[in-house]
Amino acid sequence: MKHRVVTVDPGSIAEELGIMPGWKLVSMNGQIVRDVIDYELFSGDELVTAVFEDENGGETEFRIEKEPWETLGLGFETGLMSPVRQCSNHCVFCFIDQMPKGFRGTLYFKDDDWRLSLIMGNYVTLTNVSDTEFARMIARRVSPLYISVHATDGGVRRAMMRSKNADRIMERLTALHENGLSFHAQIVLCPGLNDGAILEKSLSELASLRPEAASVAVVPLGLTKHREGLYPLSPMTREDARTAVAAVEAFNEKEGGGFAFCSDEMYLRAGLPLPPYEYYGGFDQIENGVGLFRLLEDGFVYALGEMAPLPRRVVISSFCGTAIAGYMQELFDRLIPYNVSVRVHPVRNDFFGESVTVSGLVTAGDIIAQYRGKAEGSAVIIPSTMLREKDDIFLDGMRLPVLSREMGINVVPVTADDGEALVSEIFELSERLLGK
Repeated sequence: MKHRVVTVDPGSIAEELGIMPGWKLVSMNGQIVRDVIDYELFSGDELVTAVFEDENGGETEFRIEKEPWETLGLGFETGLMSPVRQCSNHCVFCFIDQMPKGFRGTLYFKDDDWRLSLIMGNYVTLTNVSDTEFARMIARRVSPLYISVHATDGGVRRAMMRSKNADRIMERLTALHENGLSFHAQIVLCPGLNDGAILEKSLSELASLRPEAASVAVVPLGLTKHREGLYPLSPMTREDARTAVAAVEAFNEKEGGGFAFCSDEMYLRAGLPLPPYEYYGGFDQIENGVGLFRLLEDGFVYALGEMAPLPRRVVISSFCGTAIAGYMQELFDRLIPYNVSVRVHPVRNDFFGESVTVSGLVTAGDIIAQYRGKAEGSAVIIPSTMLREKDDIFLDGMRLPVLSREMGINVVPVTADDGEALVSEIFELSERLLGK
């Protein structure tokens, strides 16, 4: 297994050694480099032996003495140095299976790669990990991982995920626990499948693996209107959500708290107030939307204390999902003494269906259909989560400049998870609108 070098950083160890783009990494420390996990582990040694193959097929061995924190300065064809591993499950609640057809292909790609879990915090199921690969994970001290558990009961998990390996979850989690490797767990709650006594069992069995089991997030399933031919699932009602919140909070009271959390969306569906900032501890489950608003609010209020009022009033519109709209309006109302008025407009999700209420799944088409010609003020702000990361395209394929043109007003994406940055971006936009 050889890895083609595509870039060599200027001034790096690799450049000093004369390694060139086009060369191939053959081995490190006498071992095959399977992927970026191996590469990062081996290159972190103080003494690294690396073998490269040049363009003519000749091999050169380098013995490199370095500080553990120094990088070699190499870039390879892909970030993982191997293909991304796809999901082999057929989960009854899979959101991608509920996507309408005909949009960009990346929307339908299902990754389930433990390396992305380690590097980026993606949730994985471990069902596509062989025993040999799992042993490598243990040997490489992979920690922390983010694992979609859904149910610790093997039969329930297998039925939900429709994968022959799904029922081995407690075996795998116990191995991580016994080897001192930490993980965070996720439970997508499906009424009638893994709630009630099954949820209580899952929370208890996960807690038995503490401290390696660091936290568990309980999130509601998302159902779109595009479910033709799919497994019949019951939507989560307000009462279902209230029951789930009560179960998790009762468990926390028994266990001392700080372990199991419901997502913000679960509280909003239940019609219950969000817990205070202090409830969330280290905000370990922020990617699951656990404590996301309180973290945003805390940074927002802190940053606002450092700002001065603008000389004249600025009016801005804001679009977001229906679930969080009330909380966002309360937050933005704190800007009024600073001569900034942000008026929040909730967008009903007709693209996926009204039961989908989060901001990150709002489409440009729904914004236009509901608010063309109705946006107030001099500009519109939207959370950047509505767009593809590092791009300007919405889920329905429309790009940001097209939305601005159709709306007849400039639409500006702002950060959705950093309150201090959000305040800064709103004030910078307001000053531009005032011509400062």
